Amino acid sequence: MTLIAHVSDTHLADDGGHSTGRVDRVVRYLRGLRRPVDAVLVTGDVADHGLPAEYAAAKALAEVGVPLLQLPGNHDERSAFRQALLGVAPDGGPVDQVARVGDLVFALCDSSIPGRADGLLAPATLTWLDGVLAEGAPTFVCFHHPPVPIGHPEADRMRQFGEERLAEVLGRHPNVVALLCGHIHSATVSTFAGVPLLAAPGVASTLVLPWEDDGGLDRDAPPALAFHLFEDGRLTTHYRLVP
Repeated sequence: MTLIAHVSDTHLADDGGHSTGRVDRVVRYLRGLRRPVDAVLVTGDVADHGLPAEYAAAKALAEVGVPLLQLPGNHDERSAFRQALLGVAPDGGPVDQVARVGDLVFALCDSSIPGRADGLLAPATLTWLDGVLAEGAPTFVCFHHPPVPIGHPEADRMRQFGEERLAEVLGRHPNVVALLCGHIHSATVSTFAGVPLLAAPGVASTLVLPWEDDGGLDRDAPPALAFHLFEDGRLTTHYRLVP
């Protein structure tokens, strides 16, 4: 059994302690679990402006005491992300990584486009992903932007485009367990290319859906996260508010 905590969109910033306080709540919650998770996955927008001080605050997530898997979103800055969170030399190219947790592989794909809010997987990223999946292990494909519309006009303008190329890659590899993403600040379940697509809710705020109200962001709603449980070849996901 493998248990993954999936958080997203912490948007750490100099905002009077709002974002850091919410991250601290998530860390305390995860540290207090009766059974620790095997890893924490963060699917982007770690920082709000890509500043060094924001990434320094993000290191609080390491206090959970388990492997920390992080990928960038459209609010992150690739070079600063690499240097501060991964401890590698600054580089403006896509931040693509592969991680292993037990028997599971996590392909951490960079769907960000510097200077833009929408997303795209670069050709080099798709070639890399194809090679990772060809190894045949059960794999979670992770990125920031969902490759499907979710029924929110503003969010749908900022989704991942060029998705037909991703679908081609996924169609060659039956070992993909699920697609995991963030960006939309909402606990959302869909499918893409016949594969489950699971979006984590936001830590910094929660998306207000058009049929609820004006469709903005609620910064007062509790932070939330997802638990992905993989056991006997089956994936089960639970969403939880963080007290």
